[in-house]
Amino acid sequence: MDFNKMLKQAQEMQERVQEMKDKLKNIKADGTSGAGLVVATMNGSNELVSIKIDDKVFKEEKGVLEDLIVAAVNNAKKAVESKTQEEMSKLTGDLKLPPGIKLPF
Repeated sequence: MDFNKMLKQAQEMQERVQEMKDKLKNIKADGTSGAGLVVATMNGSNELVSIKIDDKVFKEEKGVLEDLIVAAVNNAKKAVESKTQEEMSKLTGDLKLPPGIKLPF
């Protein structure tokens, strides 16, 4: 077992993980609800970056708006998770990770 080779591989892995984190920040995904009346956008860091609400929704009861926002945000979260997994697969290629290990760490 060559320790220097293992160290180099660990450094390369660390660089790849940082590259993945940087790319994931740029991923954005929309989630909609109410047939597009509410649109939430999240990034790959699971941060809500914008929310758009059609004026028609303000004529509804407060609870309806709250439900539409929650649904749109949840849909955006699912969409960004899907895009993130897709991007991770591209970046990790043939990297085999043990079950339950998710990148980036």
